[in-house]
Amino acid sequence: MSHDSYVHRARPGAPGSPILFVFHGTGGDENQFFDFGGRLLPNATVISPRGDVAEHGAARFFRRRAEGVYDLDDLSRATERMSDFVAANRDRHGSSAVLGLGFSNGANILANMMIEKPGLFHAGVLMHPLIPFVPKDRSKGETARVLITAGQYDPICPVTETQALADYFQSQGDKVTVEWHAGGHEIRPNEIEAVRTFFAPYSG
Repeated sequence: MSHDSYVHRARPGAPGSPILFVFHGTGGDENQFFDFGGRLLPNATVISPRGDVAEHGAARFFRRRAEGVYDLDDLSRATERMSDFVAANRDRHGSSAVLGLGFSNGANILANMMIEKPGLFHAGVLMHPLIPFVPKDRSKGETARVLITAGQYDPICPVTETQALADYFQSQGDKVTVEWHAGGHEIRPNEIEAVRTFFAPYSG
């Protein structure tokens, strides 16, 4: 798979620096978190792909049949395609650590890559994710650092589903942190601070 198989924005970083992939939410695009990613890790390569699925004109990374009901065949397709894109860009830029950040639908494609492709990402930030199924256990021993941020009253991502995802990653050996706020599906300042702290080890 080519490094440019998705429409995307890219900012090359210093040689041997980390590479950060940022994934937008439904209706966003490659601009949504691109500048944010650059501010988080000024020396890193930043790659921001646009989802290749349209839902009533809104860009997404995979199809769904209804709110919270995923087209699992298309999720599998998207996971394979995006994983290849990530690996191609990692190799092209000669990157060290591979990092990810996604919000909502972007968090979901990132989460599924971390489930299905252990070892591809060294660390991932999942902002308001929803994985409405029980993931399979890993067959490999690779682990990662995971930050999940969520709202306690999120109408799209219930607390029980969020906690189940955190428990899954922890059961697979990942180092998991969960940051809550007393709101819904919006991003709040304490989440941003948690993300900054999480990525601080990669900012040198």
